[in-house]
Amino acid sequence: MALVGLMMVGLTTFIFSMGELWGRGNDSRLFEAHSRNVTNFLQDELRSAVLPPSAKVGDTPISAQEIKINNANPETLLTFLLPEGSRLLSWPGAPLPEVVCSLQARDGEGLILLWHSRLETKFNEDPPRETVISPYVAGLEYDYYDANLSTWSTEPALKKSTDGATTLTPQRLRLKFKYATYDYDGVVALPTSMQGLPRY
Repeated sequence: MALVGLMMVGLTTFIFSMGELWGRGNDSRLFEAHSRNVTNFLQDELRSAVLPPSAKVGDTPISAQEIKINNANPETLLTFLLPEGSRLLSWPGAPLPEVVCSLQARDGEGLILLWHSRLETKFNEDPPRETVISPYVAGLEYDYYDANLSTWSTEPALKKSTDGATTLTPQRLRLKFKYATYDYDGVVALPTSMQGLPRY
């Protein structure tokens, strides 16, 4: 009985110590899981933006556009169309299709999805609605590939063409997640329309 008692005490101590160690790393694991899920979610949404009928051969379904923002000057943001919207969107009325979405990272707020439907009567007048995708995104960077030099560069803002007339679409997005002492970089490849997609 004494031996069994000592074994039970030792086993209980081991279980509680392992639970304590597991709990200490819980924030790190949850943060990393959140960061991965947000990165995968954004990758899926952008992939759906390059499929027909929203995308046609020769189109640029993901591009930089000037977007009007509440109480602020318009900004050039990476913009794309979601034909059926997104599960994140909370409509004031019945959900509408053909949702134009843009991405913006704001200090203290996180990664913001700006969105409104082309079918809304004041689409061109009213600023888009806003939904926080993740409050832990501290920055949004853009990766550009130079085919001539076969090199990548990471830019803190969308890059202009050599003559400054147009804003170039990057090949990848880099999400900079931060929580307490934890950091995570999520990389999203921007898909393109493939040849042979039918026109609708």
